[in-house]
Amino acid sequence: METFTRLYPDTASGLTADDIAALVPGAAPDDRPFLLVNMIATADGRATIAGRAGPIANRADYELFHALRTRVDAVLVGAETVRVESYGPMEPAAVLVSRSLDVSPEVGMLRAPGNRVIVLTPSPDRELPPTAARVEYLRDDIAGGVRRLRTELGMRSVLSEGGPQILGDLMRAGLVDELHLVIAPKLAGGIDPLTILTGAALDPPAELRLLTVHEAGGYLFLRYGA
Repeated sequence: METFTRLYPDTASGLTADDIAALVPGAAPDDRPFLLVNMIATADGRATIAGRAGPIANRADYELFHALRTRVDAVLVGAETVRVESYGPMEPAAVLVSRSLDVSPEVGMLRAPGNRVIVLTPSPDRELPPTAARVEYLRDDIAGGVRRLRTELGMRSVLSEGGPQILGDLMRAGLVDELHLVIAPKLAGGIDPLTILTGAALDPPAELRLLTVHEAGGYLFLRYGA
């Protein structure tokens, strides 16, 4: 098990991923879940290496990634992230965001028979092929769908795991309560790198409040209030 050192607002050592995850979630608003976003980037701002976020992470990030899942009712993720990252059996419900529903039933999330997958899509009639996972549909845009997770399904907390387009959509809709950003001590370079937020510019730029900073293995774990 990896240990973390808290650098801000005060110092403490020997902390675990569970200690950090215990800081969330906060109180849910009346009309939607408390929504936290977990993202990772290299020191030069890349959100992926060779098309995936996995090569950026270290063991401490992996442990915190899974510890955060134990604190929420659902994990929200975009279809592209599900296609390229390793998703398998999940304890919380999964919210799969997709416009086209062009997702193979062979991806790990849909292949696990114990998974509950809520497909959030604006499509009025498209459906996934038959899957081993239990699938239900919430037909709405992301702003309306996230609110309905609370008002119709009773979910009080949601963790978004990306990708960058999803973060952009959530920020523009004013749905993000916290951003957990991991900065890896890596430089990757490359032309037109993918960053943690894509889509239309935020105008004005969103102001974030630094809540906590932890360190493990040279990685910085930044927690912001949005």
